[in-house]
Amino acid sequence: MTTVPTVFIVDDDAAVLTSLARLVRSAGYHAVTFSSAGEFLDRVTADTPGCLVLDVHLPELSGLDLQQALATAGQSLPIIFLTGYGDIPMSVRAIKAGAVDFLTKPCNDKDLLMAIQQALVQDQQARQAQADVADIQQRLATLTPREREVLALVIAGQLNKQIAAALGASEQTIKTHRGRVMEKLQVASLADLVRLAEKGGIAPAAAPRQVN
Repeated sequence: MTTVPTVFIVDDDAAVLTSLARLVRSAGYHAVTFSSAGEFLDRVTADTPGCLVLDVHLPELSGLDLQQALATAGQSLPIIFLTGYGDIPMSVRAIKAGAVDFLTKPCNDKDLLMAIQQALVQDQQARQAQADVADIQQRLATLTPREREVLALVIAGQLNKQIAAALGASEQTIKTHRGRVMEKLQVASLADLVRLAEKGGIAPAAAPRQVN
């Protein structure tokens, strides 16, 4: 089953909330409305796929304040800002902070739906990237300390002979470790191994000093 994405809408104008929710649902999305930023923070968790349509001017906590609060909490829910005032510095600040779009009320329905579609694609891609990293971390966790040492030297471009000398092991032993690393990480080439290690946050080891 495919989960229908949720479009969260925050606006202190009840009529605007009703209108936006109707538009979002007509496009086949699930809509959830909030009358304040505080209400949104109290009720929404980061594990819900979707995006946020957010009014800039809200009582107590503004839309920009909510954007900052989400960023501080490590929540990357894509945001589309709506405002009744054309404020260029404010829109620049919002976009620089990662907003998908900044639309002026009353906004064209087509423009808003296009922005929502873009935001939902962005959210899906971000969640997939997070899932990929989690999968890589699980694979890396299966490596022994020695295999991690070998991995760091392999992605640094060291040959088996050089790695053997650096670790005080035989070249055959390094070949065995290297094979197990490739098998556990489910990669078939050095290029794939380097890309996976980079995504997993594994830094190449410093090249061993050459003894003349």
